[in-house]
Amino acid sequence: MNLLRLPAFIKKAVISAVLFQLAFYGLSQQTDSIRHILHFKGAISATNNGFSFIPSFSLGKPAAIVNLSVGGERFTFEPEFRYALEGKPWSFIFIWRYKLIKNDRFQFTLGTHLPALSFRTSSVIKDGVLQDVIQSQRFFPVFELTPTYTVADNISMGLFYLYGRGADRDLTRNTHFLSFRTHFSDIRISKQTYLKFNPQFFYLKTDEKDGYFVAGGLTLARKDFPISVSTLMNKAIRTNIATKNFDWNISLAYSFGKNYVRI
Repeated sequence: MNLLRLPAFIKKAVISAVLFQLAFYGLSQQTDSIRHILHFKGAISATNNGFSFIPSFSLGKPAAIVNLSVGGERFTFEPEFRYALEGKPWSFIFIWRYKLIKNDRFQFTLGTHLPALSFRTSSVIKDGVLQDVIQSQRFFPVFELTPTYTVADNISMGLFYLYGRGADRDLTRNTHFLSFRTHFSDIRISKQTYLKFNPQFFYLKTDEKDGYFVAGGLTLARKDFPISVSTLMNKAIRTNIATKNFDWNISLAYSFGKNYVRI
């Protein structure tokens, strides 16, 4: 894969998604509607140990992660770009999500990763010289199902199921990931400072191997301040998958965003 083409590829994908969202947003207008909101937001984080989309797997070294989200009340495009801080790409995931059911207490979201790419470095001999080449690996199809129930203003819980299939023969062919998640937001420490806590218990199956794990994320943030600090921990309960028994990281993130309202 030619790395010089990556920025153009990313740029085209994001621009295409934004244009699609704007078209979807425009077509959804009703003559009797009052207001519609289209958001654009994201976060850029640096960490001592990059975690994968599935927390059982980590990069094992410092990483930078860019999360973006553009969309309306139901349909969103949420790409994730992960790099090792040494400058090599780690994974690019282009996530499309649609809230099939959306009310005050319950939401049911469908999603797909189109495409989902991971990268690895291989050594090859070219013109008699040993060189490192970055190769892309594809996962397709990838599907998500996410039912979520809001218990209170700052507490929600639900399930997350993901199925992914490796398109290349040397990848895991079938991955099943089922997680029970609880989200505690706005845990007040002071008037301006608060915590977010996201524990989960999950089952992971990769071809013939499987395992049970617990993981949790804790974020310290300040109201109306874009920088936050977080940590993520993952612990294996029982597994025969080649992962660490215990893994963790600490991250520093900068968040941004804006809403666009049409009346």
